[in-house]
Amino acid sequence: MTHTDDHTTVSIEADGRTLAAADISPAEEPGVVRSALHVESGQLPAGTRTALVDAVLEHPAVDSAEKLVATMPISDTEMIDRVRERTDDVEARATGATKIVEARLEK
Repeated sequence: MTHTDDHTTVSIEADGRTLAAADISPAEEPGVVRSALHVESGQLPAGTRTALVDAVLEHPAVDSAEKLVATMPISDTEMIDRVRERTDDVEARATGATKIVEARLEK
C-alpha cells in the first residue's frame, strides 16, 4: 500500500505481480471519498475483484466517509456485486468503457 497526504493506492498481488489496484482519495465534498479500481487484463484468480473492493471499503479513509464514488470497468459485474453486498443505496451509470458507482457507506 502506498500513502501520500491525500492519496492512497491499495493493491492485490500474487507471486510478486500486481493483479488489481485502486487509488483512493478524498473528494472536495466533505464525507465523500473517491476510488478508481483497476484490474489487469486476462485470467485472474477467483476472488481478486472481490478482494480489491473489500480492501477499498476497509481502508480507513473510506471507513470514515459517508459516501463512496468509484470508477470501475463497465463490464465488471463481480466488483459492483460486492459493492452492493457491502454498502447501501448503490447507483451506477455508464461513461464510455467505465462505470461510475456511488454508494452510501454503512455505519
